[in-house]
Amino acid sequence: MTAPQTHLALPIPNGWFAVAWSRDLEEGQVQRVTAFGRELVLFRARSGKPVLLDAYCPHLGAHLAVGGRVFGESIRCPFHGWRFDERGRCVEIPRCAKPIPEKARLRSWELVEKDEMIFAWHHAEEKPPDWEIPTIEVIGHPDWTAPRRVDIDIAVHMQELAENNFDPVHFEFVHGMPAPPASDYVFSESGRFVRAESKVVRETPMGSFDTRLVRETFGLGLSTVVSDGIPGVGTMLFVSVTPIDAAHSKMRWLLTVTKNVADQHGEEFMSGIVKGVMDDVPIWENKIHRERPVMSELDKEIADFRRWTRQFYSGLGEA
Repeated sequence: MTAPQTHLALPIPNGWFAVAWSRDLEEGQVQRVTAFGRELVLFRARSGKPVLLDAYCPHLGAHLAVGGRVFGESIRCPFHGWRFDERGRCVEIPRCAKPIPEKARLRSWELVEKDEMIFAWHHAEEKPPDWEIPTIEVIGHPDWTAPRRVDIDIAVHMQELAENNFDPVHFEFVHGMPAPPASDYVFSESGRFVRAESKVVRETPMGSFDTRLVRETFGLGLSTVVSDGIPGVGTMLFVSVTPIDAAHSKMRWLLTVTKNVADQHGEEFMSGIVKGVMDDVPIWENKIHRERPVMSELDKEIADFRRWTRQFYSGLGEA
């Protein structure tokens, strides 16, 4: 009898991942966050600094995001009033005269706030960050529209989402459109970054232009898609994908275009991008991950991508 096919579960990768939109976390506000297969509490201290801690109080296990309150630069547990600072240390046990126990602490997560999001560094071995989040120059630029936000929750491991950028063949069968022109892929020397550039001639009412589609990927959670080549005209998609757990992901997008084309095709660009991802969702949510898939000669980029991804998982080593 043939053994049933089982789904090989990929682990949660290491890297920078968004845990919230900046504008959604006000001073003194507390949010419940599920990411990296863990329950977390996110709050903005009175100084304005965002803080992310493991959620369950080491005392009797209360969830700090359910009734917890910000006190200065700390958060107070709703159960017995224990307070924890930005480093996860307990700094007060009300009415307790003895020293605070050394074990009265929570894991604190390193955060960076930029590109309208709050990013947390996740590493399975709790190693420090070894690469930086890119700065997206067009976000907030006066010549570009205010970025449109999109949130999408998908029941699939995040690597499946990133792999689409290296799979041109699926455009014909999933999206009903020709495969994009051949791309030139460049992997950075540090290994954390890859760039794909495609060139195509576009016919417009203003004439014929040599345009580029540039896709840049940073780790497994961040990517940009930028088109240019028409003087003064551009579109940009910034994608952040966060692992909720090994089988669920959250996508946060920022979409913007130059203001001079916002009315002509800005809305069509944004709605077309969203529709394209919705076409992919049924396949993503019902596929399995094959560790050693049968490949054809058309799948070189997918194979290269999978070798590249191994660096983001603890314990996998080189391909």
